Amino acid sequence: MSGRVEAPRWRKVPSVTGVIPRSRHGHRAAVIRELIIVFGGGNEGIAEDLHVYNTVSKQWFLPAVRGDIPPGCAAHGFACEGTRILVFGGMVEYGKYTNSLYELQASRWLWKKLKPRAPRNGSPPCPRIGHSFTLLGGKCYLFGGLANDSEDPNRNVPRYLDDFYELELQPTTGAKGWNIPDTKGGGPSARESHTCVAYSGLGPPKLYVFGGMQGCRLNDLWQLDLNSMVWSTPQTYGSTPLPRSLHSANVIGNKMYVFGGWVPAPGSDGHITAGTEWICSNSLDCLNFDAMFWESLSPEQQDDVESQPANPGPQVDDPYACWPRARAGHCAASVGPRLYIWSGRDGYRKSWNYQVCCKDLWYLETDRPATPEGVMLVKSTISMLHVAWRPLAGADCYILQMQPVARLPAAKSVETAAAESGKPAGAQSLQNQNADTSGPEQKASAQFQDPSVQPDGTKAEDWSAGRGTEVSGSKKCAGGAMEDSSSALQQPDKQIASADRAGDLYTNTDQVKENQDGSTWFDVGVFKTLYSEVSHYFLPAEDNQPLHQKKLPGPQDYQGREKRELSPGQMYRFRVAGINCFAQGDFSPASEFRTCHPGFPGAPAAVKISKVGDSVQITWEAPSSPSGRIVEYSMYLAVRKSRSSSDRPGQMAFIRIYRGTKTSCLVSSTQLENAHIDSSLSSRPAVVFRIAAKNEQGYGPATQIRWIQDPINVRVSKTDSSAEADPDAADSSS
Repeated sequence: MSGRVEAPRWRKVPSVTGVIPRSRHGHRAAVIRELIIVFGGGNEGIAEDLHVYNTVSKQWFLPAVRGDIPPGCAAHGFACEGTRILVFGGMVEYGKYTNSLYELQASRWLWKKLKPRAPRNGSPPCPRIGHSFTLLGGKCYLFGGLANDSEDPNRNVPRYLDDFYELELQPTTGAKGWNIPDTKGGGPSARESHTCVAYSGLGPPKLYVFGGMQGCRLNDLWQLDLNSMVWSTPQTYGSTPLPRSLHSANVIGNKMYVFGGWVPAPGSDGHITAGTEWICSNSLDCLNFDAMFWESLSPEQQDDVESQPANPGPQVDDPYACWPRARAGHCAASVGPRLYIWSGRDGYRKSWNYQVCCKDLWYLETDRPATPEGVMLVKSTISMLHVAWRPLAGADCYILQMQPVARLPAAKSVETAAAESGKPAGAQSLQNQNADTSGPEQKASAQFQDPSVQPDGTKAEDWSAGRGTEVSGSKKCAGGAMEDSSSALQQPDKQIASADRAGDLYTNTDQVKENQDGSTWFDVGVFKTLYSEVSHYFLPAEDNQPLHQKKLPGPQDYQGREKRELSPGQMYRFRVAGINCFAQGDFSPASEFRTCHPGFPGAPAAVKISKVGDSVQITWEAPSSPSGRIVEYSMYLAVRKSRSSSDRPGQMAFIRIYRGTKTSCLVSSTQLENAHIDSSLSSRPAVVFRIAAKNEQGYGPATQIRWIQDPINVRVSKTDSSAEADPDAADSSS
């Protein structure tokens, strides 16, 4: 992706829905895919609930957590790896700090209190607040903070800390123990309310500690090389930010964005003393790690720190605001190229002990959207292709394009053409938001009886009448996005969606390389949704101006454009790109789909998976377009290959585990033990099933179901192809 052409810009989220948490400060946030998980903080009492914000649906929700639920805390450590979140320390009530360590398995919303062993070369970390807790490479790094040396909780005897600990984690869950690394180079002075980020770009992985509080605010930058364990103060260029504490620092790409916090009030002579007046800021600074160059991204004339609100009463949402108000103690989290900030307090009249907590939610757009994954097929008919695509964190809308693929020679029969295309009949398949692409194109015949054996004698892995789908107790969420109940990263109390509901269930596609013949791509439209029922495409406008160069185009841009309808039995190539306030991102890899030939049944629909003891119950509905009487269904399971297999990489071997007229199948634990874990996309390993329907003419396209497994569990057993999902991770609440 090319470099951006504009400076980052703030955008306010105008409205959200769901269970909106009360405003606060001293809370923390972590990101799992498109979800922002917020925990702790205080505002007239310490908050105890765990809140989750879905950046795609713009909806807050309260997950049903269980296990060793920790008490509410503030100014704690909060670190995330995969779907695991770790919480250390913090204030549990006024004057009372803790050194407890908790783990949240967000795949099941399961809390667990951990008791790591003490370090062999010292004492474990003492209770504290305002420390940093940074995770990188299977280890958490704890630095600094503030301790209370008073035994009376009503008194506070603060002690700034400069200790440095390393917490070694177990691969899937739990922690091995604390360690006090032998570092060189001195290191940062004692402090609290600083930030620490990890960066693994050029050279060895490093930690960067910036700012904080030790009687007065600091603006020094320290670097720790995690290979040599040597502390240093790197030489930087540009305009160093003001001293500050209770700010945020987040890494996006090769840059660290520092926002807000307490800074010297305007008019300070630059000499920081205990008597310096401090005020909250909304300044934004950026450090390029590759060039070690600081850049101030704040507007030239800031009225944030100089003009505090005359009336700090109830805030009014300003739809025309272009910059967040000053704050400290907020939370910040990056989702793709976007940096989100939420709440914090404004510091107004702090000497009167009257500070207002902000309740607004903002994001900083730092770049154009990333390259999306390929377009997926939901449903195919004779004259329509219902396609969908997965959301991009940095996109406001999407431009969809297509082109017809050259037809096969007229002398070939329908059956032969179907066999070569891999699409003998209409396809209707299912896939939730966590869908993955399946890899190389696989072929099918429209007329043979058994989907596991082709006329040329090839094995089941060569057969894929339909495109792959991914289903795991799918549930519909706000905005049409799907959540995966096998990973439990879902919003509660939603109804199971049907395959016919637009955008709910997506079909996975085989992705093909971009054609090199210079064929023209035609616009289908610009969408704020994640799907489109495509029955036509638009021919180029007379001025031939690329539509994606316009800012946030809409349906009105296609008024008066000439359309061309889709044809039966025709192969079409699709691609999609995201658009935001910067520009259009790169297009996805191309995906090919064919409109239906009459006569063959569609794919089974509305697939649901649920756990029944050690077995798995799979149910489905008959194709919406059976094209006659359905005489039977067949279900196949991808299994582990023998080491002597000569099959090319990327292929999966399938065995039939069901054949009959019922629309359900119970997969036994014995069959699951032999299942192949498809990790073609390392972040979403899955067990793969296929279901196809047969009418009097033969089998139609298949529905491929990817039953998502816990990625951490599978990663532990990368060398063991028998890795299985955590049983709890497969629970379906359907």
